[in-house]
Amino acid sequence: MYIAMNRFRVVPGFEEAFETQWRSRQGRLAEMPGYVEFHMLKGPKAEDHTLYASHTVWETQADFLAWTKSEQFRAAHARAGESKVQYLSGPHFEGFEVIIHEDRSGNRADVQAA
Repeated sequence: MYIAMNRFRVVPGFEEAFETQWRSRQGRLAEMPGYVEFHMLKGPKAEDHTLYASHTVWETQADFLAWTKSEQFRAAHARAGESKVQYLSGPHFEGFEVIIHEDRSGNRADVQAA
């Protein structure tokens, strides 16, 4: 499994616009092989920003990389430049290979890298 995250530092007062932008986006992830799930996370507020993180789970890192090179990716991000949201800086990407997975029943497994 592979987890891809982008952190967004949204300037105070632009949180609603940011959330609306994400809620109104056409999802294209489900069209991709290896896609598992997506979460948009809202984190703590600081004096100069509110932290958000997009979080996608993929079967493999290769599946995620295929997404970044796909027509679906280009279509999903086509209107990114039209955003009225103000950020402290651009998104910060972090990618993680899952090495241990535990499900809600407490079943734990070491995960082999793909």
